[in-house]
Amino acid sequence: MSIEAKEPFFFFTRHNLTYLTGRKAKNLEELLSGIKEASSASIYHHTHHFLQQHEFLSPEPPNDFAYWITNVLADSVLGERVASIDLREFSRLRDIRLKIIEVIEESLRENPGADYNVPPGLEFHFMRAQTFVFPINHVARSLAEFRECLQQVSIMSIYYHTFESRLRLQRRFNDFSYWLSDSLGEDKLAERFSRIDPYTYTLANLRQSMVKMIDKRLKEATHDHP
Repeated sequence: MSIEAKEPFFFFTRHNLTYLTGRKAKNLEELLSGIKEASSASIYHHTHHFLQQHEFLSPEPPNDFAYWITNVLADSVLGERVASIDLREFSRLRDIRLKIIEVIEESLRENPGADYNVPPGLEFHFMRAQTFVFPINHVARSLAEFRECLQQVSIMSIYYHTFESRLRLQRRFNDFSYWLSDSLGEDKLAERFSRIDPYTYTLANLRQSMVKMIDKRLKEATHDHP
C-alpha cells in the first residue's frame, strides 16, 4: 500500500527540565490549595511524569497526588479515588485539575477532622517541568513509512504525540489519529488508534500495539488490491 498522504507527518520529540516550585503541603488542605493555584505544567507533571519515566514497567502507575495521600497521609480511600480518575476523559489540563479538586473537597466535607499535618520532611513538594519540543529526522508520507518511523523513533516521541500534544492543544484525539484520518483518509485505522487507552500500556507496548494495527491494515490493503 503506497497511498501518499495529503500532508506528511513530521515527528517531534521532547525533553523536560524539572524543578521545584518552592511550594509544599503538609496537610490535605494545603495540598488542595496548591492544586488550585499550581500552574498547568505542574498539574501535568504530577499526573503524567511516571508514565514517561517508567516506560517499560507495569502500566497504570499512581499519580503523585494519589501516592502522597495514600502513603504519607495514610488515607487509602481518598488515595484510591484520586488514583482512579480516568485521565482519558479529559482533553484539557484545566478539567483534570477541577476533577482532582472536586474529589478532595468532597473528602474534606465527609471527613472534616481528618486533615492533619505530616511530620517535617514528608511534605508534598510541588514541581513543574519546562518542556522543550523539537523536530527529529523522521517524516512519513505514506502508511508504510509511518510504520517504519514508529519503529525507529524514541519512546519520548511516542509519548509526545500520544499524551502531551493532545493535552497541550486541548484535542480529543492524539496526533497520530488526526493524521491518519485527515491526510491518509484512514478513518477506521484512526478510530482504532483513538480507542487505545494509552494509560494501560507501557510506552514500549503502546508502540508495539500501534505497529500491529498498521500491519493488519497493510495486509488488508494487499488483499483488496493484489
